[in-house]
Amino acid sequence: MDALTQASLGARRNEDIALDLLKFVAATTGAGKPTTPSTGFTSPTSPKPEEHVTELLNLYSRCLKAVEGKEAEQ
Repeated sequence: MDALTQASLGARRNEDIALDLLKFVAATTGAGKPTTPSTGFTSPTSPKPEEHVTELLNLYSRCLKAVEGKEAEQ
């Protein structure tokens, strides 16, 4: 019963912590957002939505490894 009480009072899963870390990193760095061309500067090809999803999933897995204390693979 004590473990159940502790779990409901604020124990968080590693996945939840990694998701919060992902949100912070993505908001801070702009990761996963489409780039908007500025005047005079255009990219030859714009990234596709699938590439943004892949980038975010890779970032999430890196965040989860960091939270779990595992060394992130490059």
